[in-house]
Amino acid sequence: MGTGDKNFEGALEELERLVAELENGKLPLEEGLDKFEQGVKLYKQCKTVLDKAEKRISVLTKDLKEKVQDLDEGNEE
Repeated sequence: MGTGDKNFEGALEELERLVAELENGKLPLEEGLDKFEQGVKLYKQCKTVLDKAEKRISVLTKDLKEKVQDLDEGNEE
């Protein structure tokens, strides 16, 4: 399965596994570099998903704040 085929949770789990393997320090250099490269791709994938989620949350909370403000202004009249 390629890194692009994973959902956020799967990509994060794989990234954590790769980090643990790299931190172990027992990998041959070439294998360690390959795993590092995979980790960078997974990191970018996770960051993209998180950035999109953050934007969605920002839009939703802005809309909610505006609706609450409109309700509050309506009650003041």
